[in-house]
Amino acid sequence: MLNESSSWPLRPIHDGKPLPSDHVEFVFEDLTSPVHDRVISDVFHPRVFAYAPKTPNGRAALVLAGGGYTKLVVGKEGVEVAEWLASLGFHAFVLVHRFPCASYGSQAPVDDAIEAMRQIRARAEEFGVHPDGIGVCGLSSGGHLAACLATTQVGAAARPDFMIIGYAPISTNAIGRTVIPDRRPLPPPEKQALYEAMQPDVQLADNPPPTFIVYAANDTVVPVENAYRLHKAIQAKGGKAELHVFADAPHGFALREREKPVREWPTLCKTWLSSVL
Repeated sequence: MLNESSSWPLRPIHDGKPLPSDHVEFVFEDLTSPVHDRVISDVFHPRVFAYAPKTPNGRAALVLAGGGYTKLVVGKEGVEVAEWLASLGFHAFVLVHRFPCASYGSQAPVDDAIEAMRQIRARAEEFGVHPDGIGVCGLSSGGHLAACLATTQVGAAARPDFMIIGYAPISTNAIGRTVIPDRRPLPPPEKQALYEAMQPDVQLADNPPPTFIVYAANDTVVPVENAYRLHKAIQAKGGKAELHVFADAPHGFALREREKPVREWPTLCKTWLSSVL
């Protein structure tokens, strides 16, 4: 368990059949590491972990951690983010999703995120959450996955009502849309196929949800061009997006930067949330 919070398994989307109860659901790189530093190296069966707020505001957010679709930085970009959102009054739900691979196909993470959103919305009354107040918060590859939920490929039941997206590779990993010259396809093939199939900035549905976007201008892993593409696309589709690009921050800054100006982004996001919800 990631902590003592409640959790529930998602039905495996790829075949619709539940796995045996004794099947290992996911694997940590180091089970002895503190919860906030845990990294998941493999996922066989998706699961959602719920974090309840002490003072609920009637809203909820699905939290999608990064890790390049080959691992999940579930402590730093999942648990810590969920606890922060819960401190603001949100019911927060951390998704442990499968990775794109030969066993599950390229769309496994998207399928799991869709199912997680569908289940959260279906259980909104149980959680005391308004069914039209369910958003998503994704960082790095989790931000790409979050933006996928606002595309025309996703039904209304899984579409978020607001989005928080940080340092995400929105479309610069797709062949023909890269920023880095001569960039090679990313392994495994299913991961590259996912980036080819899901390019949120050109697939957004009309009237996308209000979105908070935060990036670093000098990110050497995910080019800041992704931020501009997403911001422009949201505006073009009739949505509103608040964009913050900090001059200097490491990729994966999440909530841990204490010295540089990027440390202010959670405060800015809190103010933005209060203005749009």
